[in-house]
Amino acid sequence: MYWFAVTTHGRIAHGSMPFPGASAIDQMGAILEAVRAELQPVLAGRVTRMPVVPPAAARATLNVNGVSGGQPVDGIQTPCVADRCRAVFDRRFLIEEDLGAVRAEILGLLERTAARVPNLRYEVEDLMVVHATEAPRGSPLVSALRRNVSEVLGREAAIVASPGTYDQKHVSRIAGVEHCVAYGPGVLEQAHQPDEWCSTEDLVNATRVLALTLVGLARA
Repeated sequence: MYWFAVTTHGRIAHGSMPFPGASAIDQMGAILEAVRAELQPVLAGRVTRMPVVPPAAARATLNVNGVSGGQPVDGIQTPCVADRCRAVFDRRFLIEEDLGAVRAEILGLLERTAARVPNLRYEVEDLMVVHATEAPRGSPLVSALRRNVSEVLGREAAIVASPGTYDQKHVSRIAGVEHCVAYGPGVLEQAHQPDEWCSTEDLVNATRVLALTLVGLARA
């Protein structure tokens, strides 16, 4: 994942006489429209070779996490043209994509937009970068989990890539523990939904799998 923020800078003016000003919100609107019309269709055409659940998450994506500009919507009324607007973006890039190329693609879009929108001034700030992690092929941890999933659930476990970024990134990249995977109960499509939930049966079964795996690895 690549989180970044874009801030547009306009010129403040009185709301009854907006013409001397330049709305940073209007400028951000042009950027958001360029993202929607130009970049997102391109990203939708990129598909990873990795098996991903859910399948729709196998494509590169760019989500707008939030936009803030001008007066607080529920605050005290300020009759001014917004001179600043900030948006946070969440770009999920594929394991086949290069971070440098991802950044360059975004900067290119911003430059093209600024070239055709009068007075558009912006700055970009990197917020977070997380590269993909993958356990080694033939990892004893993966083998143990697959064996115990089969024992507890009576079916083969599928090895898939998750579209999300878990705490395993810290264990793998900072602690240097390469035999690290994401495993647990729940349905990925439920993630961050208003009614997100996990069944008791899934929780119990996942706990049994983890317990058997820990005991088996400790004996090895």
